[in-house]
Amino acid sequence: QVHLVESGGGLVQAGGSLRLSCTASGHTFNNSAMGWFRQIPGKEREFVAGISLSTNRISYLDSVKGRFTISRDDAKNTVYLQMNSLKPEDTAVYYCAARDPGSLIVLSPRLYNYWGQGTQVTVSS
Repeated sequence: QVHLVESGGGLVQAGGSLRLSCTASGHTFNNSAMGWFRQIPGKEREFVAGISLSTNRISYLDSVKGRFTISRDDAKNTVYLQMNSLKPEDTAVYYCAARDPGSLIVLSPRLYNYWGQGTQVTVSS
């Protein structure tokens, strides 16, 4: 059975940093796309960042470009989201997702078939 487990969320002041981790078990994602999404109550789940594990192409939501960095560690079967210069509007539950099969990064959460349980990120002003 495939599991994605996120960690690294928490409470941070505006301007601070957090690093989220997403570790996969039960499956090795080679020709896949991994993504980070976020959601606040009453709103649709929003694409934040994605990486294609076959082409290493990366994509970001415009509002996080220059502040967030997605990266991978294949030896650990883990994808990271380094979040710097955090803002109160980044507050959300962050989810890791995998699209497998499918190496293209897509923005729609409906096209990702594996999800983690989510980790809360709260940025205070």
